[in-house]
Amino acid sequence: MTLLFQIRDLAVPKNPRHSVAKINTFVAMPLKNPPDWPQRIYDLVRQIPPGKVSTYGILADKVGIRATSRMVGWAMNASHHQTPPVPAHRVVNRNGVLTGRHHFATPTLMQELLEAEGITIIDHQIVDFEKHVYSF
Repeated sequence: MTLLFQIRDLAVPKNPRHSVAKINTFVAMPLKNPPDWPQRIYDLVRQIPPGKVSTYGILADKVGIRATSRMVGWAMNASHHQTPPVPAHRVVNRNGVLTGRHHFATPTLMQELLEAEGITIIDHQIVDFEKHVYSF
């Protein structure tokens, strides 16, 4: 599978006596991540037990398909209607901050779900974060 990526805008004269026009140059490149990469991330997140969390970066490294932390965030944002459910509330940033909290039904739902699992949170950050990080 290939995708087209825009490389740059080139300025070329339309007519030597007139102004310069911009044209786009595109190149075909192989698709680096298989189309099922979000499902791979969901499968990993489903392995995180209650009372534990993981980070966007750990999941990106673990999924092993050139995923970036941002791609994991996109997958978590799109995970709220997956079957079986994806416990997206267990994915936080590398400092234990609930950066994805605004993507839940209410801004406090992510914190409420984690606190119900025994995790203490102060100012949107997990207390004793290292103790709660899940090792795959």
